[in-house]
Amino acid sequence: MELLGKSKEELREICVALGEPAFRGAQIYHALYSERKFDVAQITNLPAALRERLSKEARISLPEVKHRFASTDGSVRYLFGLPGGEEKLARPASVEAVFMPNAGRQTICISTQAGCAVDCHFCLTAQLGLIRNLTAGEILAQVLLPLEEHKTQLAPQTNIVLMGQGEPLLNFAPVMAAVRILLDPEGVGISPKHVTLSTSGIVPGIERLAQEKVRPKLAISLNASNDEQRDALMPINKKYPLAALMNACKEYPLRTWEHLTFEYVMLGGINDAAEDARRVVRLLAPLKSVKLNLIPWNPGELPYRESPPEQIEEFRRILVDRGVPAFVRYSRGRDVMAACGQLALLEIAGAPLSVASPP
Repeated sequence: MELLGKSKEELREICVALGEPAFRGAQIYHALYSERKFDVAQITNLPAALRERLSKEARISLPEVKHRFASTDGSVRYLFGLPGGEEKLARPASVEAVFMPNAGRQTICISTQAGCAVDCHFCLTAQLGLIRNLTAGEILAQVLLPLEEHKTQLAPQTNIVLMGQGEPLLNFAPVMAAVRILLDPEGVGISPKHVTLSTSGIVPGIERLAQEKVRPKLAISLNASNDEQRDALMPINKKYPLAALMNACKEYPLRTWEHLTFEYVMLGGINDAAEDARRVVRLLAPLKSVKLNLIPWNPGELPYRESPPEQIEEFRRILVDRGVPAFVRYSRGRDVMAACGQLALLEIAGAPLSVASPP
């Protein structure tokens, strides 16, 4: 019986089924997600008899940290080994997360699938294909383990971005189960303003997310200014073309403090012309509150090249001059293949692996 990934209500039901008061489930929930206790024996406010029984009948499965790749910018790329599970599809796999410290905050980029089926041609993760979906517990562990490992130097604010391996909206139920625990003040306790889910544009998933009472912010990987261009870069566009995607974005219910974020990977000579920028302005014009992050392409063994800095700045200027807030976002951890689009389970020869081990 796996405990990690269970909601408060599920843990309450487990305790009742064991003949215990329901509030014991809430105690386990708090210990797991708020206190980050990963051994039943550490949950000392449980009766000794219940701890002993849980140690025999339940488990808290954590991924193995196979490697830590420490970047010169302070980021750490984690390569996690995931055990197999009882489900047929839950076979052993590896997955990556990235811990990025900064002044006043830390950001953790987590994966929702091992590999990815969406096949964006400029992304190294796509070369893996889809290995399997992750469980809610496996998604949460990518947050909990780095937080625990770096607990002595954590900043006050934690940001979570679901932008690692995988397409979150193609693993909807486990992703949302994990997100609810992340956003629960009695769980991990992160504000919805500080959790962002990034999608390649799965229209039914966007529509489903819009109905959720508890949800993260939404980011859309745009990466092209017309359908022909996007078809070539992101084959998912053939199923959900820009007109359908933009309509879903137009109908998406934004909270008072919220805007839709669009991400645009800058590919030299492919999608970075001035006319591309003008087309992006026209695409986004019907939407209420947007911002665009321009992401310089991060090198990998793929047939693309980076846009020159002056080209990126010209692209940004055209957007801003026409009323679209646009920002250049340089990725962290390039030197250890931890940047956007680089997560491909690669071993880095000569990369420094030594960071403080968890206690």
